[in-house]
Amino acid sequence: MFRQITIAMIIIGLAGCSQLPTNRGQQYLDGDFEQVLNEVPTVESEQPQDYSTFSEQMKRVIERSPSMAKKYESLYRQIENWAEQNGDPRQLGNYGIQVAQMGGGDSKGNVMFTGYYSPVIELRHQPDETYRYPVYGMPTCEERCPSREEIYQGALDGQGLELGYSASMLDVFMMEVQGSGFVHFDDDGELQYFAYKGKNGHRYVSIGRVLIDRGEVPREKMSLKAIEEWVNANDEATVRELLEQNPSYVFFQPKESLDVMGTAGIPLLAHASVAADREYLPMGSVILAEVPQLDEAGNWNGQHVLKLLMALDTGGAVKKNHLDLYHGMGKQAGTDAGHYKHFGRVWKLGLQGSATEDPWLMPVAEK
Repeated sequence: MFRQITIAMIIIGLAGCSQLPTNRGQQYLDGDFEQVLNEVPTVESEQPQDYSTFSEQMKRVIERSPSMAKKYESLYRQIENWAEQNGDPRQLGNYGIQVAQMGGGDSKGNVMFTGYYSPVIELRHQPDETYRYPVYGMPTCEERCPSREEIYQGALDGQGLELGYSASMLDVFMMEVQGSGFVHFDDDGELQYFAYKGKNGHRYVSIGRVLIDRGEVPREKMSLKAIEEWVNANDEATVRELLEQNPSYVFFQPKESLDVMGTAGIPLLAHASVAADREYLPMGSVILAEVPQLDEAGNWNGQHVLKLLMALDTGGAVKKNHLDLYHGMGKQAGTDAGHYKHFGRVWKLGLQGSATEDPWLMPVAEK
């Protein structure tokens, strides 16, 4: 899966964090960091632990990727051994596990977590008066692919690229933002997974930012729900004009399997994997993370949970000290992911004497 941008970024384009606030889970416990990855002797964390998803995600990596297993399996097995026997982060060194702490956007150790999910949208195979917004496969673009506005004006008509039709222009747009999703065909009951195929190459513009700049939604009120409410309160022409402010467009391809695949080609498990910057966290990397916990309103509830996560996906906006946590499939997952723009501490793990040792060093570039 390759996503153009995270939900938080479509809303207001967040980056970094201030050194003063704590309302989004910022912690100031570890001093100053000079690098994205910093050698530290141990992990000092008193947060409650939940390592329950690690083993299942590990199995999927080993089953699906011999090359990744060759590099990482010894690390995975030792982490699994540590988690089952002890789980105390201060004891990682006793298992030969080394740690590198991420410096965070503020160089104080606060790493941004956003969220993404797999939407489920209703389609029909043939258009009618209600289901009239197409989902497209990838066109062949000789010189340049058409912009969103040009596509809405019919630039792809007659090419046989329509994969189905939705009753909601926004639903199709949001599946584009996520880069993939599940579709349920209302006319025959079929469930399919639509994977990312490609995009038109035009720049991405945040519609949330447009609404804020136009004074349509206050910045402090901006959320995925606020965008949906604005769309529901306006007519089709007005909504279309807003979406056209983002000229970028994503195309899809149906898959036989219902597995949600990350960039690494591994099925993703909810709350077990993240999209990350592969320059620092190559696909298959393991991180120990204090993940911020949110209440039903999307506010940080004052708690973090220590989790083991794998970097198995990438995203256009996920760079350096920014991780995008996969939340799973469906509307609730979308609601939860849409609230995520909070901070936690993160440590990359490596195994002494293996291909993953010295995790604080910049990894060899992936091909």
